[in-house]
Amino acid sequence: MDVTASENIPLHDLQRRVILLVGGDDACVKDMLARGGFTQLYSVTDAAAAPHHLVNVDVIVLYASDPSAYQLCRTVHGNEAWRRIPIILLSTCAGDHDDVMHAAYAAGATDILFRPIEAAQLIPRVTSALLLKIERDLNQRRERELQDELATHRVLEARLQYLAAHDELTGLYNRRRLEQLLELAVIGVHHHQHHSALLYLDLDQFKIVNDTEGHRAGDRLLVSVADYLKRRTDDLGALARISSDDFALLVENIAEEKALEIGEMLRAAVDAFYFESGKKSYHIRASIGVAMITPQEDSTAAEILAHADQACYAAKTQGRNRVQMFRPSDKAVRSVQSDVYWAPLIRDALEHQKFRLVFQPVLDIAMGKITHYEALIRMVDEDGQLLSPAVFISVAERMGLIQEIDFWVVGSAIDWLHELPRHHAHLAVNINLSAQALQNPSLTALVKDRLRTTGVRPERITFEITETAAIANFTQTRKMVNDLRALGCRFALDDFGAGFNSYSYLKHLPVDYLKIDGTFITHLVHDPVDQTLVKSMIEIAHTLGKKTVAEFVEDAPTLDLLKQYGVDYAQGYYLGKPQLGLVEN
Repeated sequence: MDVTASENIPLHDLQRRVILLVGGDDACVKDMLARGGFTQLYSVTDAAAAPHHLVNVDVIVLYASDPSAYQLCRTVHGNEAWRRIPIILLSTCAGDHDDVMHAAYAAGATDILFRPIEAAQLIPRVTSALLLKIERDLNQRRERELQDELATHRVLEARLQYLAAHDELTGLYNRRRLEQLLELAVIGVHHHQHHSALLYLDLDQFKIVNDTEGHRAGDRLLVSVADYLKRRTDDLGALARISSDDFALLVENIAEEKALEIGEMLRAAVDAFYFESGKKSYHIRASIGVAMITPQEDSTAAEILAHADQACYAAKTQGRNRVQMFRPSDKAVRSVQSDVYWAPLIRDALEHQKFRLVFQPVLDIAMGKITHYEALIRMVDEDGQLLSPAVFISVAERMGLIQEIDFWVVGSAIDWLHELPRHHAHLAVNINLSAQALQNPSLTALVKDRLRTTGVRPERITFEITETAAIANFTQTRKMVNDLRALGCRFALDDFGAGFNSYSYLKHLPVDYLKIDGTFITHLVHDPVDQTLVKSMIEIAHTLGKKTVAEFVEDAPTLDLLKQYGVDYAQGYYLGKPQLGLVEN
């Protein structure tokens, strides 16, 4: 509120303000104020007693004849709570007015009137004093607001400075601060010719808690783990939270053997940690990667952090709940480095249409003709050669890129069917789906939309899923299978027989085809055990009303034997290799 707002106060509001008359017994002054419209008039006969009556007072009209009048002026002026109250001094002095005014103003009076006092003088002076009081109040309020605002700014500035170096949730150092400390540590290692270490810690069960109990529980877990780790590392080095459930500990002037001991201590500590949420208890574990900082290497802070991260990832791939030292020669570390190499190439292939589909024929044994083709993905390398999915699919799965590949394959395979000549309108295509695709509700919408825009009949599409993918989240997988089958599409369970759960899940998974795992077919002609197992699989499949497909058919004797067993479809290099075009019957 601006101080000039006091100029707009209505007169009737001023007339309701509190006026305190102090000392003297002149009723004339009080009567003049009353006739002037002022209603809140109070009197105190003794100036010495006035301080007890100053609550909510807006103006003091003070008789100078009271012996304590000047002392009251000084008391009011010197008190923080009262000094905004204007004082109008009424003087009966017949002497030198200048001396009286000097003494009055020196004591703290705001205005002075000399007798005889007339209403034409008194009313305007009291009105001005009331406006002054309002303006002083407004000024004080604004000053307090500015002080509060300044204090808030200071708090925010301190908060920003804190957050620039600390994680808001846990209070530990953040990634930015860790990188700064790493840079200093690298300088110290080369200057003092000693070794330091960075330990990278990843919680193995965080996602389970976060997904099962919710984000609040996940945050409580992170705070609990952060406090738990801090109590154990306060004397060791700088502890930081560098991403969702990843922590790092920088320990300076330490040998490799000791760094591994600290890593093992942290691993054991986390392994002993249990997180309680409601009535549930979660056993938390951690994978830890260690990267040494040595004078012999010129690694940057970013490279050291990447090395520790790679070692941690290698620990996870080797079974979790373990400590892994970064060594470029380790197979697990090379796998992580492979991910770093391939991930950008996969993203580039997705962005610049460098994926291709090749098609392997599937023979309908009873009809003696090719009725299906399995769509298989390839990636074009820098030399224009087609790369096998074996070199990039596992990387795509680890790096979270497989879903985009799945969707590209589904769309491209349906488009391929749409673009076939009319005399091939009987052909169907088999499309492989990853475990991640089966958990994504957007897949059904994609298939439905692509079928609508292309006009392809849904029964020409068979989706292939492996047992491993199916049981990753069986409830969601079954729902996805039912949703896509409701559109008219079909499903095949790939690698059937390779897992121990095959028969158990077969009763509850609504698939149309069983693709017998190729390991049972490769030596079928010469292996009686494989023959018995294959015949068993075919019999069970037919009993459940499902058709069978034999993979890896590499020669005529194998195909003949499968015909005897009653296999419905066969697929393998003997019948046709994957290629860009069709294999004519």
